[in-house]
Amino acid sequence: MPKHGGRLNAAAKRWGIPRDQWLDLSTGINPHGWPVPDVPAEVWQRLPEPDDGLEALVRQWAGAPADAACVSVAGSQEAIMVLPRLRRSCRVGIPSPGYQEHGHSWSHAGHQLVSLDRALLSGDDESWVEDLDVLVWINPNNPTGETIEPERLLNWHQRVRRRGGWLVVDEAFVDGCPELSLAFATGRDGLAVLRSFGKFFGLAGVRAGAVLAGQELAERLRNAIGPWTVSGPARYVMSRALKDERWQTIIAERLSADIQRLERLLSDHGLDASSGTLLFRYVPHPRSAELAEALAAQGVLVRRFDQPPALRFGLPGSEAEWQRLSQALMACGMSLTNG
Repeated sequence: MPKHGGRLNAAAKRWGIPRDQWLDLSTGINPHGWPVPDVPAEVWQRLPEPDDGLEALVRQWAGAPADAACVSVAGSQEAIMVLPRLRRSCRVGIPSPGYQEHGHSWSHAGHQLVSLDRALLSGDDESWVEDLDVLVWINPNNPTGETIEPERLLNWHQRVRRRGGWLVVDEAFVDGCPELSLAFATGRDGLAVLRSFGKFFGLAGVRAGAVLAGQELAERLRNAIGPWTVSGPARYVMSRALKDERWQTIIAERLSADIQRLERLLSDHGLDASSGTLLFRYVPHPRSAELAEALAAQGVLVRRFDQPPALRFGLPGSEAEWQRLSQALMACGMSLTNG
């Protein structure tokens, strides 16, 4: 199975550094999470209510039309795993590089993968779309942060839909950039948009997300995942977080300032030409493996990618963490230069 960030237990064991002494920048999750209130006892004691209004809040938050269906899922990961099981074996386009769970899930369900790299997308010729039955896209991309305008995505949707195909768009990192979202078009057949509550809201442990889609596809997804897939406490927390528009505005401004600071910090230490989102910076580097090891030796965990070689840095959460990252990068630069 694909590996993910946030594997602190494994890092602590390998490096002999206690878990509570790590600076974990490997996950791309908001370090200033929404302040969770006390959850009433009855929420823990009762089964989740599907008509609690959460789906209507999701549509409003995402900017989806009233005729779009909304399916709550246990994190967008659940949808990534289940959607491939709703089609017979077919040709599925997957971005490369990209979040590996998409390719893993479609391949595991018996589909033929078609890798879509940057070179393929750089030209005007998009005839390759005609060879696909399903096109999966990640906007913004994880891990690179690259984006595609909604108009182009809708053109792709129209082309695959003519043959009964799907466009599946993973928008886990779109928060703060509403102009990139395809939520406004999700009443259409053959279009599914995946949204995550864990990253922007800083609540990865709640395992909650949503799929916005046409009625037919949404009903098939509901039937496949069954009842109560999102717990009552998760629904309670997310309903209140979605209503807190003031917090969302304030945190988006803070994240914008913090990610610019991170970009400057990386550039100051020779890691320029980075890309990313409000929550991470992606840095291609030929010695990414050495850099990741050097940082880990100092208790700083970042996400490493091999193809192409690159690192992904999440945001520090406090001034002390910013200073620790700066010092670690300085030490890494010296060690690599001396090496």
